[in-house]
Amino acid sequence: MKISKLEPSKRKKGRFLIHLESGDILRVGENEMADFALYTGLELSEAQLAALRAASRERALREKALNALTDRPMSRKELTDRLKSWEAGQEEAEGVADWLESLGLLNDEEYAKSLVRHYAAKGYGPYKLRDELYRRGIPKPYWEDALQEAEDPAEIIDALLRRRLGGGAADQKALKRASDALARRGYSWGDIHAGLRRYGAEIEEE
Repeated sequence: MKISKLEPSKRKKGRFLIHLESGDILRVGENEMADFALYTGLELSEAQLAALRAASRERALREKALNALTDRPMSRKELTDRLKSWEAGQEEAEGVADWLESLGLLNDEEYAKSLVRHYAAKGYGPYKLRDELYRRGIPKPYWEDALQEAEDPAEIIDALLRRRLGGGAADQKALKRASDALARRGYSWGDIHAGLRRYGAEIEEE
């Protein structure tokens, strides 16, 4: 297959358009230009053309992955799922993820810690933090170290109770509402009841 025309892209720097005599257009980067020594009139064998298509596709997936990570941090699973939503195969997605990990741009261990810090700062408890780690596909071996990044639940519970109850005496309805709010934030009932005792209150058992 002969290259009938080769021109730089007008839309993106470092991108080139390869016009094939079949009418197809390939978008390649500077690396593919150099690696395949591309020029107008070059006759590509079927094997060379297949390799060029694969290299072009890999570059495009890498660019998309980098752009996605620029928008927000992700776990490896989140990124590979995103790549597969762009019709990347499992092997292709894993290959891009491996490349990003080798560059230090994808790191589940560090992402888990930053995730815990983020949600802990919002006042969420251990159950909620674990739920987020699970939802983002963080491998469990990273969970415990990441959870060490959270503040002492007792301190957060005490602060939230003072804010919700105004620092004074509260009736049972107010105590129940505060307790339910803490439970929704991911705190255990044991920790919540301990916080109420420190506050000087107790929910009456029904």
